[in-house]
Amino acid sequence: MRSEIWVPEYDTPELWHKEISRRGFFKYGIGSFLGLVAMQHFGSSASQLDQVIPRAKHCIVMFMSGGPSQLDTFDPKQPSVENSGPFLPIPTSVKGIEISEHLPQVAEQTHHLSIIRSMVTREGNHERARYLLHTGYAPGGAVRHPTFGSLTSYYLEDNETKLPSCVNINSPTYSGGFLGATHDPFLVNNPMKKIDDLEYPELMDTNRFRQRLKMLNNLEKDFITKRSGVGTETHEAIYKKADELINSPKIVAFDLNQEPTEIRQAYGMNRFGQGCLMARRLVESGVKFVEITLDGWDTHENNFERTKGLLEVVDPAYAMLIKELSERDLLDETVVLWLGEFGRTPKINQNDGRDHHPNGWSAVIAGGGTRGGQVIGSTNEDGTEVVEGATGVQDLFASLCFALGINHDEENMSRSGRPIRVVNDGTVIEELFI
Repeated sequence: MRSEIWVPEYDTPELWHKEISRRGFFKYGIGSFLGLVAMQHFGSSASQLDQVIPRAKHCIVMFMSGGPSQLDTFDPKQPSVENSGPFLPIPTSVKGIEISEHLPQVAEQTHHLSIIRSMVTREGNHERARYLLHTGYAPGGAVRHPTFGSLTSYYLEDNETKLPSCVNINSPTYSGGFLGATHDPFLVNNPMKKIDDLEYPELMDTNRFRQRLKMLNNLEKDFITKRSGVGTETHEAIYKKADELINSPKIVAFDLNQEPTEIRQAYGMNRFGQGCLMARRLVESGVKFVEITLDGWDTHENNFERTKGLLEVVDPAYAMLIKELSERDLLDETVVLWLGEFGRTPKINQNDGRDHHPNGWSAVIAGGGTRGGQVIGSTNEDGTEVVEGATGVQDLFASLCFALGINHDEENMSRSGRPIRVVNDGTVIEELFI
């Protein structure tokens, strides 16, 4: 169990109110003597983490845009509880863990899942929360923080793959920020359609394209010499990457027609289902980060009918993704995250909907060396507040970094020359790994 204390901080462009864990509290000197005695007698949990070897080489995020209701998905309450809603909890492959009745296929994969039922954030506005859940920082000031996919690309990029390191499916997201445009996500607008610009135009071939690229470089040489810097270097790198992508034999990873019809149908013949299938194909081909978006979760009205429809899309795709990654020996090296920007209120409003609820919502992690078949944290009987294991967004990001072997305390320089940490004071969620 992790205790959290909230510490207000001066408002600055890049920083927000921090959550300091008990270990962080000791770290900054308060109770350090007692902490030292305790570690000597009982051992340090940090030393246990030191013995864990990061396994993840890839990350897949399923982002539920709009904020899914935790009570109607992964933190169901008993029917006798007021505002529990009409959805019933069902047993899963792990004794004692129940989830929504509209996730029966995911229930069969629960032995792979760590369900965090105690997520907390102070951002209850969609745009601010979405930025926070993609970058680990609240928006503010002139700094453009990189999305987590861009951070993964920056630290884990494999130049031999010739595919984009970071791919977003179904929706644009935030950019590489101060890490530069070479780490911007590659956008697939609709995985069910042919992707634009993945082949040369008519009457163009590799030789002609490279001759034109050489001519362009000659024309730009004087300009680049006089105005060298991040912008011009990025300009050249993007052209180079585009050429490599078009000519890479691994480009077939984007072609879902290569898959048997029964597999495509098992994921669901919709943009989210096919996006999850594409994500499996991409990590199989070496892509480091893939995000698939499913919109429509802002259910202020008609929550239960709308959520049921969305879960009918999520359930087969999510379950098949976990199942196939496991069967292909990819799950242990791929950390998979399911979440939205916040949860929804236990109280049902007059429009049969649920409103924004940033205090006590759910996120789910699988693979990447994490320990499945468990619930981390809890909310009270009616789901109105966290009663155990409050977990902040920075803790979640620090844990993803740990799984991927990225030092979340490392600093990168912003365009203004200010050092920005990968994660601002996050604490690894130990239960995920120990």
